[in-house]
Amino acid sequence: MSINSQSDIAANLQIGPTDQGMVRIYLEGDGIDLPLDFDPEEAAEIAEELLAAAEVARQTGNARPGKGKPRR
Repeated sequence: MSINSQSDIAANLQIGPTDQGMVRIYLEGDGIDLPLDFDPEEAAEIAEELLAAAEVARQTGNARPGKGKPRR
């Protein structure tokens, strides 16, 4: 599967700090239980990559209408 492949797999995503000073991205779904821990610097880099990808998605016009901020 690649980044552009669609899937019917559903999962829950949680993001938050741990008591060990890490940032955890936690994925849970059918047969999936995946905690991913990152140090704060790595988490900040991931956040920057998410923001950059969101901007590119907005510019392509393929962002799903009705999700996130309203379009004007």
